[in-house]
Amino acid sequence: MKLNETKMKAMILAAGKGTRLRPYTNQKPKCMIPIAGKPILAYIIEWLGKHGIREIIINLHYLPEVIKSYFGEGEKWGVKIFYSHEERLLGTAGGVKNVEFFFDGPFLVWYGDNLSTCNLIKLYQFHKAKGGLGTIVLHRREEVSQSGVVRLNGEDQIIYFQEKPKSEQPHSNWVNAGIYLFEREVLNYICPDRSSDFGLDVFPRLLDKGERLYGYRLSPNEGFWWIDRPEDLKKVLEEWRENQ
Repeated sequence: MKLNETKMKAMILAAGKGTRLRPYTNQKPKCMIPIAGKPILAYIIEWLGKHGIREIIINLHYLPEVIKSYFGEGEKWGVKIFYSHEERLLGTAGGVKNVEFFFDGPFLVWYGDNLSTCNLIKLYQFHKAKGGLGTIVLHRREEVSQSGVVRLNGEDQIIYFQEKPKSEQPHSNWVNAGIYLFEREVLNYICPDRSSDFGLDVFPRLLDKGERLYGYRLSPNEGFWWIDRPEDLKKVLEEWRENQ
């Protein structure tokens, strides 16, 4: 099975300024930082294409021409790339709402500063079997204060979501990996024409309304690497260098 059979589209979020990664982001967006000779964003696009996703939209804000001049319309990667330029940052959810015209069915959202080998076919099958409005990919992390933390019930349904919890708050070690599979109806829960964030605004709203969100837990065979700060980047560079 390939996801092109479902005609699924994807959005990569790449508008952020990457202030926590300076000076690496002084002259390039965070998603364009090279890992083993290729920008982070190239790995994401290749992974989406490998799983059969043929149409991708990328939101831009900070140094947009660096991304556009490298990827163009996506011919080299066997995909069609569209761009959404945000004059002002709209947030993770606001950026998706801004291009709701692009989506005509279930769709993927992928944060442009995260690398993963998530099995997107298994993710899709999990999502369809559960029948919820959305599925959040999860990974285990020991230190969770800078992450979106979830609790699951026995059916993998999310019953609790807390963005960047304080140390005294109860939590689990399953956190938001920044990869989502949504039904198009999720767009109805994102306020238009203003900045909005999935972790701070949309996921709590969905749970308050009784909508079903599920958590897909990455297996040990599905890698995940986050690149938020210089020390994260250093760790990823060292790991990938060792595996070359």
